[in-house]
Amino acid sequence: MSSKRKVDNEHRQVQKRWTLQYFFVEFSGHATCLICQERIVVLKENNLKRHYYTKHGEQYEKYQGEERKQRATQLQRGLLSQQSLFHKSKEEADAAVEASYVLSELIARTGKPFTEGQFLKECMLQVADILCPEKKSLFNNIYLLANTVAERISSLSSDIYEQLCDRAKRFTAYSVALDESTDKTDTAQLSIFNRGNNDQFEVTEELMSLCVMHGRSTAKDSFQQLSDAIKRAGLPWNRLVGITTDGAPSMTGKKNGLVALVQRKLEEESVDPAVVLHCIVHQQALCSKCLKYEHVMSVVLKCINYIRSRGLQHRQFRAFLEEIESVYSDVLYFTDVCWLSRGNVLKRFFELRAEVRRFMENGRTDVPDLHDPKWVMHDLAFLVDITQQLNILNLKLQGPDQLITAAYESVKAFCTNLRLWKTQLSAKNLSHFPACRSLVEQGTAFSGDEYASAIDNLLQEFDQRFVDFKEHRVTFQVFADPFSADVESVPSVLQMELVDLQFNSELKNKFREVQGKADLTGQFLRELPASFPELSKLFSRVMCLFGSTYLCEKLFSTMNFKKCKYRSRLSDAHLEAVLRVSTVTSIKVNVAHLCEQKRCQVSGKK
Repeated sequence: MSSKRKVDNEHRQVQKRWTLQYFFVEFSGHATCLICQERIVVLKENNLKRHYYTKHGEQYEKYQGEERKQRATQLQRGLLSQQSLFHKSKEEADAAVEASYVLSELIARTGKPFTEGQFLKECMLQVADILCPEKKSLFNNIYLLANTVAERISSLSSDIYEQLCDRAKRFTAYSVALDESTDKTDTAQLSIFNRGNNDQFEVTEELMSLCVMHGRSTAKDSFQQLSDAIKRAGLPWNRLVGITTDGAPSMTGKKNGLVALVQRKLEEESVDPAVVLHCIVHQQALCSKCLKYEHVMSVVLKCINYIRSRGLQHRQFRAFLEEIESVYSDVLYFTDVCWLSRGNVLKRFFELRAEVRRFMENGRTDVPDLHDPKWVMHDLAFLVDITQQLNILNLKLQGPDQLITAAYESVKAFCTNLRLWKTQLSAKNLSHFPACRSLVEQGTAFSGDEYASAIDNLLQEFDQRFVDFKEHRVTFQVFADPFSADVESVPSVLQMELVDLQFNSELKNKFREVQGKADLTGQFLRELPASFPELSKLFSRVMCLFGSTYLCEKLFSTMNFKKCKYRSRLSDAHLEAVLRVSTVTSIKVNVAHLCEQKRCQVSGKK
């Protein structure tokens, strides 16, 4: 090992007299020549003297006295001005890079094509010409060519993914939600969302991977994609506690479905089986289909299609509504794949039923059902009211960062309402059926037994479909309110801790203070003492369960918008990058870090 040089221990400093004698000053910790800006590594007077007389003595020795002082001062100002200029140029370049990242992120979030970057730059230059022409060069330094925007978005996506992987290392438990769809080019895309929490009960819910499946998309292929995604994220299998799917056969097959393959893998890892759930929103939508009022929907769709599928009739109908000053300007199209479509279409049609009937009569297209009080009252009005209630439930089940217990409680509350409505309809009590009530107030007769039977069928459908959620209702109850849970109904490993918790008045008061608030996890679970390890484990597992594949469905809607017929050549890598940037929720992109990386790459080029 070489010994440290003696001169490094002397901490020598540039002396003031050297400025006049040799035109040297101290700049950035080094002796710097004012004339040629060369730095002297070893700070010795002989080195400075040799440099001056060898390179500049013949030219500058003629300056003496006051003239020499002025010359030294002038050179110092020039050096400072030059360094200031370099520093300013560096700041402007850094700001331009940061602006390009921010604008690229905005392009990704709004679903604009990469070529929009150049259009944005042209707009900014035009505005700068008017508002601040002296700063136009700053805007001109922002690079927003299509390739640059694509590169920036890929960098933003990589930064988000790296932060997600860093958080995943601290997960105590996690679950996944999977769904599959095809893009504009009929390429199968498997979306995998991850929801995990650390020992501080901080939940992270983000897109883990968008897997492209160019060939077959069997359960085995999906499992391989899931395994690769888990491995890339650095997540261990022994912390996977739940898997939520759309309920497709390839996902839920008992022998060779994706869920079966996952459970087999967990068994090989000697881990407890994962909680398997069928998306609660899908199940609610499937329950709604038991209301088989085809004779109502067929008439409604016949009228709507007659009005909207012909340009002349559509224009005339809109003009007719405008003439009579109707509250609404048009009827709505029906889309079966949209969860809320049927309820919205029926409600609008019911409120415009008189206008539609008059318009159809004027067009010499008679629809007898519109004149039938029983059809309007006993069928259309009832279907309007019940679908509106189903839409309200559907909206409650949607949304990110939703606890599974809250979603299941919404379903249980709806089932209780169904029992109430069944009794009220039998008694002709229309308190919760405003469409039916409005017709009764106009003198139309109403018989509720038939619709009480329809409510009963709907209730049975809910009871039969949510079996997977019912299997875990005790666990959900302990999580939602451990102080009211029945100790005898919980597993034996939790009973002793649950009794101790329920008789801890201090923790009970804290829980009651935050119960029902969004920050329940932050205010109560973090303060749970270490003497409740099994309960903490249960809370952690339940907290990270997905109740639905809502995020996957939302991602596919975004995908169809971003990879449309005008952008069908968008590559798989760029599609995933755009979707990751546009769907990220809890992770903030570290633009400053990306700018620093870009600066290092540029400075390292020869």
